[in-house]
This record gives sequence, structure tokens and C-alpha cells, in this order.
Amino acid sequence: MSLRGTDAYEDDATLPTPVARAVAAARAHGFAFSCRPEQGRLLQLLAAGASHRIAETGTGCGVGLAWLASGARPGVRLVSVERDPERARVAESVFRDHPRTEILHGDWRRVEEHGPYDLLVLDGGGQAKGDGTADPTRLLTPGGTLVVDDFTPATTWPPLFAGAPDHPRPPPTPLAHPPRPALHRTPPRP
Repeated sequence: MSLRGTDAYEDDATLPTPVARAVAAARAHGFAFSCRPEQGRLLQLLAAGASHRIAETGTGCGVGLAWLASGARPGVRLVSVERDPERARVAESVFRDHPRTEILHGDWRRVEEHGPYDLLVLDGGGQAKGDGTADPTRLLTPGGTLVVDDFTPATTWPPLFAGAPDHPRPPPTPLAHPPRPALHRTPPRP
């Protein structure tokens, strides 16, 4: 989501057709929070790395999903979840001619019904903002990519280990021979 992201789109003949259609739908329905064009191009590039499935939460009117669809390889399935029924209906109309794209109406957790994913974009839930936290280890294929949009530091994510984010790090290995103190040497005589 980007504040006034929909307004960032100008008449641009280089926009992929699904993106132009989704931007027009967002404008027609007064949805101001579409991803910005530069964010969309990043999603397009990331989608090219997915080989089977892509998911996003927070469809809006489908602008981000359109960028993902425009970058996805042939045969890759796309799933997007939108909790607002009217926006879900608008996005469905944008993607009516894209059989590999499915719009789900409901809570972000509906992405769990179709995973795992090669690429998961959390923009409308699952980012630990009070409505739960997506579990990337369950929702991503090995080597999959997670994109967290609008990340606000949270106390529950990322997981902590020994008080630090990420995963456990082994303790330092003791040296076989402890370093010796430096000796003061006098320069050799000429």
C-alpha cells in the first residue's frame, strides 16, 4: 500500500495492459492506495523468478497483482486475497481474462489454502500488525522469496533467538592456541 500510489500513475503507454486496466479500475472506484509504479516494477521482476505459485495479501483493485501477473512465467498460478468484498469484485473483473489468477475474498489467512509459494507478498495482512503473522517456513517453497510491504517493527516478527532476530548462530570456536602478548623488540643493530 502506498499513500496516493494510484495518483503516481500517469498516462504511460509502456504500462503492461493488466496494470493499465487495474489502475483505471482503482481510479474509477476511488482506491488511492495502489502500489507505486517503481514498486510494481520490482514486483514484476520478482515474479519472473517464481516457477509455480505466487501469492499476495491485500489485492486492493489489483494493481500490484497486475504487475506480478505481467512478470510471471507462463503457467505460474497467482493467488491474491482481499478482505473488502467490493474491491475483491473489482479485482475479479480486472482479471476476468486471466485463468491462472485467482482473487479470494477474506482474511489474509486464505493464502494458506493454496501454498506453498515461490513468492509471497504480504501487503494486506500477515505482517504482524495485530492480525497475526504469516509463517514463511510453512508458506514458502525452499528458496522462496518473502516480500513484506509496509513493515512496522513488531514484537513478534521476525522471530527472535537468544534475544536477536533471525536464526541461531553458533558460539565462537575457541582458538587452539591463545594469542601471545606482543613482545617489545629493539631494532637490530646496523
